[in-house]
Order: sequence, then structure tokens, then C-alpha cells
Amino acid sequence: MFWTVTLTLFNGMFTTFEIFILTLLFALPLGLIIALGLLTPAKYILNVIIWIIRGTPLMLQLMVIFYVPGMLGYQVWSGNEAGRIAATVVAFTINYSCYFAVIFKGGIQGVPKGQYEAGQVLGMTRTQIFFKITLLQMIKRVVPPMSNEIITLVKDTSLARIIAAYELTFAGFSFMKSAGLTWPLFYTGLYYLLFVGILTIIFNVIERKLDYFKYE
Repeated sequence: MFWTVTLTLFNGMFTTFEIFILTLLFALPLGLIIALGLLTPAKYILNVIIWIIRGTPLMLQLMVIFYVPGMLGYQVWSGNEAGRIAATVVAFTINYSCYFAVIFKGGIQGVPKGQYEAGQVLGMTRTQIFFKITLLQMIKRVVPPMSNEIITLVKDTSLARIIAAYELTFAGFSFMKSAGLTWPLFYTGLYYLLFVGILTIIFNVIERKLDYFKYE
């Protein structure tokens, strides 16, 4: 039974990892785009959107995105596992891109204005200044808060169970329903701890690598 549970949870972990990777793949660049938009006149509209997304539960957003289109007569998502994962990734991407945008904005605004002006004196374009000066220093500033959000994302993947996506928590809970076993549900905690532990090590290494940026 132990190996059956282990293999089942491993399959659920694969889905959890898939949701995690796809969310980061889409949310990080989208968050950066939104952050840049927050520095333009479009900030008024974007701030309202961010306020709504950050002010409502991710679980509610996931349910709205998955169920509401069908209730309105639009079959956006297929009823199979792929459709449920796709809906989860869309909901998570929208949610986390808003959180990432606020962090990115703070990182961009934290770069001293004098460095931007120095780039102008050197004849650099705005694009060159952003990618060669602002972006590099922004990354150093946003790594700590970003690491917290990304670790939170690992645990939030369990919300996919709400729309019956077969992720890690769903796999563990299935043994409680079918066999009345509770220990597999607690066993899932080890998978999450391992996942978070690996990410923590990775972020610690990244922070050490970025130590060449020193702030007075």
C-alpha cells in the first residue's frame, strides 16, 4: 500500500509541478509588462484591476474562470484533465502576475534615478538603460519578495482540487475517500516540504550570486 500511495502521489506531484512551471512561465513576463504599465497613464485602470485581483480569493477566481464561461454558454474549457489544468494555469497566471507586477514596480522605482541619468549622459537609449541598468538592479531587489510569492504558489496549487484537477492534494485525499486512510493526506506534506526546500536552496544560491550589487 505504501508504494501504491507513493506512486499515486508522485503522479499528483507531476501535475502540481506542471501548474507551477506554467504559471511562472506566463505570470513573470506578464507581471513585468503590467509593472511597466503602472509607470504610465494606464496605471489608473491597472491599479483597479490589481485591486480586484488582490482583494478577492484565488479560489473564487479559479471557480469563476472555470465555471462561469460554461454557465454563459461558452465552452472554453474541455471537461477532461487538460481543460482543468488549463483553467487553473489561466487563473493562477492572472492572479500572480498582479502580485508580481507590484513587486516589479517597487524594484524598478527603487533603482536610483541618478543611474538612469548617467545612462542618458552616455548616450544610451531608454531600452538600453532599462535592460543594462534598471533590470539588472531590479532583479537584485525583487528576489527576496519574489521568492516568498513563488513558494506560496507551490502551496496554492492545491486549490486546483476545487475544480477536480488531479494534483497532489487531490491524490492524497482520494485514499481517504476510497479506503478511509488518513496518513496519505499527511504524507502529501512531505512532497510539499521537499518542493519548498529545493526552491529555498535555489533562491539562496541566486541571492548569493547577486551579491555583487552592493547598496549603501
